[in-house]
Amino acid sequence: MRRWNGWGDENFELTLPDEGQGFLSARICSAKPLPDASLEAVCQQVPASRLPSDADVDHLIDTSEECRVRHARGQSLADWLAMRSGEFGIFPDGVALPNTSLDVQKLLKYAEANSVTVIPYGGGTSVAGHINPADSGQPILTIDMGNMNRLIDLDRESQIATFGAGTPGPLVESQLRAHGYTLGHFPQSFELSTVGGWVASRSSGQQSLRYGRIEQLFAGGRIETLQGTLDIPTIPASSAGPDIREMILGSEGRMGLITEVRVRVTPLPEKESFHVVFFPDWDRARTACRKLVQSRTQLSMLRLSNAVETETQLALAGHPKLIGLLERYLSARGAGDGKCMMTFGLTGTRAQCRTGLKETRAICKQYQGVYTGTKLGDKWAAKRFTMPYLREALWGLGYAVDTLETATDWDNVDNLLNKIENNLRGGLKPVGEDTHVFTHLSHFYGQGCSIYTTYVYRVADSYEETLSRWETLKRTTSDLIVRNRGTISHQHGVGKDHAPYLPIEKGDLGIQAITALCHSFDPKGLLNPGTLIK
Repeated sequence: MRRWNGWGDENFELTLPDEGQGFLSARICSAKPLPDASLEAVCQQVPASRLPSDADVDHLIDTSEECRVRHARGQSLADWLAMRSGEFGIFPDGVALPNTSLDVQKLLKYAEANSVTVIPYGGGTSVAGHINPADSGQPILTIDMGNMNRLIDLDRESQIATFGAGTPGPLVESQLRAHGYTLGHFPQSFELSTVGGWVASRSSGQQSLRYGRIEQLFAGGRIETLQGTLDIPTIPASSAGPDIREMILGSEGRMGLITEVRVRVTPLPEKESFHVVFFPDWDRARTACRKLVQSRTQLSMLRLSNAVETETQLALAGHPKLIGLLERYLSARGAGDGKCMMTFGLTGTRAQCRTGLKETRAICKQYQGVYTGTKLGDKWAAKRFTMPYLREALWGLGYAVDTLETATDWDNVDNLLNKIENNLRGGLKPVGEDTHVFTHLSHFYGQGCSIYTTYVYRVADSYEETLSRWETLKRTTSDLIVRNRGTISHQHGVGKDHAPYLPIEKGDLGIQAITALCHSFDPKGLLNPGTLIK
């Protein structure tokens, strides 16, 4: 059973080792958790549904209190605090569960006829407020695509697979694996997020160096709109005007509901492995990573932790004796205090992996990198989709944790990273609180890379103050990012939380164009209002 007020399977937990608890206490003091509201108490707050009855769609819509609670929030820290406190605010008036594109057509006609606001729902993993109901004064219908979750077609010759938009990551891969293929799209939310949600939010997977981001994988699809069905054919390349795919990528439900997604798939690789290298300092580590990606070394993933994240990861790993041995070995090899950990993946034929490993080790050696083999890489791979559960473990100890991510050109990486960390680290000083902040570079391009920063702070004595502290950190750092050549989102989309910062990135004329495009599909503004653009 999925948690109603947190991440993932309620039967799975991550436990913070004693060393990890001591590490956090030493940096931001010990903490005391806030009390959690019960599901029963929250269900009692849910008002009667305002949705009008209609024989064509009534059988598709669930208006029960619990279903509406479970679809009312995503997974941002603000959502987490709302769920844990029980102060949800607004609930959808019902949750529709369509089985086909025809069902979605009926639901959209119903929404238009009755002035009902529509919110698309995939895996519910949004960390930017995509699926949160806004107070529009109109009835709100959330459309959960979860029943549309199967492989519809596989064209082996063209290597194009068609999926129902509600297919979550594990089902995408298991259904393809049965035929000898993979999509290779592995965001950290892989356990729950869906192929339709990936397209709608322009997501990036952990192995995008090999397989590409979702915009490279998205070949076409079907979108149900208030103006009719938009079918995007699978053409390998075209110079016939603007690409309609690009209008749908990142559209976040403002133009219609994606019901079928056609994606470019790849035969399963012959070999895959993950490795770790430690560098003596950040400058050499960052330069080695840039050299690797600009030389087009055939890596499938690359991740570089700065010194504080490296220290934090080793502290939270547990196994103090083994970590102690590793620390002494690295120190003897010149990677002591200030060391930075780089994780990389090799995927493909055995020959490709051998060549990739040889090239990578040669470049790393130029910058005094200490290669430690695959043991730590295997541990990263085993836990790569479980890290969101860490929020649950930290919450139980009285800590709030959140992330901010962006991307920028190489010449601006250190400048922007330092500004982000310094702002977060000092953001709660006025109220006498410390914030533990650390960063990794998670996706790499010849032009630049993404910056992914995590911050941890103690919860306050109340939910209101805890939320206020988050709002301060989120608002000031987001504004800093877009004013210093960073994107407001590299991989999490815009939603409602990031919408205020989009005009700085897109410019007035760009926002006008996006607004006009949304209006052409949705003149009445019924589809996910407040998301992407205001």
